Amino acid sequence: MVSQSRNSALKEVDLSAELDINPLHGFIHSPELEEASAGPLVSFRGKLSKLGTRAWETYRRKPVSHWILLLISSGAMLVAFPASSLLSRLYYADGGKSKWILSWVAVAGWPLTALFLAPMYFWGNYKPTAFTYKLTLSYIVLGFLSAVDNLMYAWAYAYLPASTASLLAASSLVFSAVFGYFLVGNKLNSDSINAIFIITVAMVIIGLDSESDRYSNISNGQYIMGFIWDILGSALHGLIFALSELVFVKLLGRRSFHVVLEQQVMVSFIGFLFTTIGVIANRDFQGMKIEARSFKHGEASYYMVLIWAAITFQLGILGGTAVLYLASTVLAGFLNGVRVPITSIAAVVLFNDPMSGFKIVSLIITFWGFGSYIYGKSTLSKGST
Repeated sequence: MVSQSRNSALKEVDLSAELDINPLHGFIHSPELEEASAGPLVSFRGKLSKLGTRAWETYRRKPVSHWILLLISSGAMLVAFPASSLLSRLYYADGGKSKWILSWVAVAGWPLTALFLAPMYFWGNYKPTAFTYKLTLSYIVLGFLSAVDNLMYAWAYAYLPASTASLLAASSLVFSAVFGYFLVGNKLNSDSINAIFIITVAMVIIGLDSESDRYSNISNGQYIMGFIWDILGSALHGLIFALSELVFVKLLGRRSFHVVLEQQVMVSFIGFLFTTIGVIANRDFQGMKIEARSFKHGEASYYMVLIWAAITFQLGILGGTAVLYLASTVLAGFLNGVRVPITSIAAVVLFNDPMSGFKIVSLIITFWGFGSYIYGKSTLSKGST
């Protein structure tokens, strides 16, 4: 689902070090050889020492509360996002049928984000951002696109295994990079382009292996439809991400935490309004009672799935927003990459999702693509500081 992460303008700290270790063979007690062989070891120890020093300096620059919040936010991303994906699939697996209801649930938790924002106004030194015509229009457009995006993902989860849907959704990184390049002017280097190619190859591999991945009660046509909607949803998600960044660059000119939360609240709220209109027009609120009565584990289970799906969607977005602000886009990208295998493995364990050799290869390639993209972003950030 929509997980609208936001960029941060904080300086990123590169903690990577290239380790070139040449193992020593034999025990020849020659002073010349010992001196020569000690070079790589000394070099390794020096790099390791520098790495530890930089990490310690980074840690000391921030209070303990900062690292606690970062740990909680990272945990929210790694738990809430996979949980929301699994709950979406559970809704359909146990008898749910409405695409509108699931897309509505994705934005129904918007008051949770507002609850985090309100104390910043009452007890902090923050003031609400003034609404202008262009800013209001941008929120309406982003909210509408968000509602459409959620609906696309709902169709995808109706017909695809959670592990497959999660892997395909990783392609949003490709679209974010491409749209960011054309709309915002974000730089792309060879590592970023390599990541785009690698993740695209991973998506093609999943498409070629559709027969071993499809549920028995899902037709080939439905599977293809789910595949297409997932890719289209990922493309739209990438566009939303780029447009959101464009709003910060052109209209807001700043990326403070409370401004990011304001945008998230407004976009989710407007998306909620659009989706609610769709649910009412489709008469799915009345259909909820019928779905609840026929749900596999009873009515209480039905409503708990929807409630927790709404909560986890928002917690995942909040966690991603906080990581962007507290750390960097590099860390957020890394965590976003890690959650893909977490979701896939959890889906295999909980739903007995088929995990063919092709899907395992696709998973590995996708993770590799994320790594290449993160390295590229880190290199660009280091060069611009």
